[in-house]
Amino acid sequence: MAVTITLSPGPRCLWDEPVEIAVHGLGPAQPVTLRASLRDEKGELFQASARYRADAGGQLNLAREPALGGSYSGVEPMGLFRTLRPERPSERLLKRDVQTPFCVELEVYEGHDSQPTKLLAQAVHERGFLGPGVKRIPVREGSVRATLFLPPGAGPFPGIIDLYGTGGGLCEYRASLLAGHGFAVLALAYFRFEDLPKELNSLHLEYFEEALNYMLQHPKVKSPGIGLLGFSKGGDLCLSMASFLKGVTATVLINACVANTMTPLHYKEMTLLNIGNDLERLKITESGLVDLVDIWSHPLEKQNCQSLIPIEKAQGPFLFIVGQDDHNWNSESFAYIASERLQSHGKEKPQIICYPNTGHCIDPPYFPPCLMSVHGMVGRGVFWGGESKAHSMAQVESWKQIQTFFQKHLNSQVSTFHNKI
Repeated sequence: MAVTITLSPGPRCLWDEPVEIAVHGLGPAQPVTLRASLRDEKGELFQASARYRADAGGQLNLAREPALGGSYSGVEPMGLFRTLRPERPSERLLKRDVQTPFCVELEVYEGHDSQPTKLLAQAVHERGFLGPGVKRIPVREGSVRATLFLPPGAGPFPGIIDLYGTGGGLCEYRASLLAGHGFAVLALAYFRFEDLPKELNSLHLEYFEEALNYMLQHPKVKSPGIGLLGFSKGGDLCLSMASFLKGVTATVLINACVANTMTPLHYKEMTLLNIGNDLERLKITESGLVDLVDIWSHPLEKQNCQSLIPIEKAQGPFLFIVGQDDHNWNSESFAYIASERLQSHGKEKPQIICYPNTGHCIDPPYFPPCLMSVHGMVGRGVFWGGESKAHSMAQVESWKQIQTFFQKHLNSQVSTFHNKI
């Protein structure tokens, strides 16, 4: 019998969906090595491999059989995806063009040699980013530079604005995947894209207000308000939007700061300064990576009062997603500062979900955890924190929590303003 690979639910699925990998036609207890590889749009190679042994009937199902070593060990149905490692250590797996899938090549080799050569079977698994019927619409309205993703159907749909951090550019992969779950999502660029500023020198909240108004007025976006989803620098921008702008219903922050960071933020006659930092407190790891966690000033120190975001002005609930091993800054401490500030002003306690052994870069499910990469502004390798398996589990779980939170608070026909007084 020929050796074959089967993929369930099929050879194609979305990136945030799990796939069951099985190998048929092996001999009883036959030792094999499975390998996964993909090339991103830049041509960078990512690979993972694991050693397995077939069962007594010559079958191998990764959902039941444990890996015996390699890139991981134990029963991990998605282990070949979460352990994909770049050929060049500083590279991060990102999807730059969501209109095409990642093609993951799966191979089965005879034996457990470190460099197996006898190929028994192979298959290609396509993992896409645009779900069936999801529309991708470039947005160039006024000064707004963005992409809107709309689910299939007549709508209207609960709306979300999605913001990333200091890498800049227009990052679409999270927004496109969220749209597959029934949300109208605007992936918003704010620097290093087309005619936007090349550097993060200063920001004006009016730009983000323009994007918010675009969503509020869109016929496919559900009333009465918009959700915000922000990671890292995008998180404190979302906090500022929720605090100063009208029409925000619910806000999710992924490893965000409670103070304005990196550059001053202007709005009308108001300026939020950026929180201070001391580069002399910067640490270098044994492997030569930069560790930024200790460089930041404390948001509640007197000299930082003009950088602290007045979160108590916000209307609507908050969800803080926290990696407890974040080495970019102390996200857990920031989340609890926000909680105390909200409650001291009579607002509802925010939801805070902490994930142990999880670093800064929390992506959608099944992306290999980014524990280190070249920082867009530092210009060299930075240690983001996290332990691979725990971080991967946090990405799967937090993705569910984000959807649940937005479904709850954006599908209401009334405002979700919360005040205990």
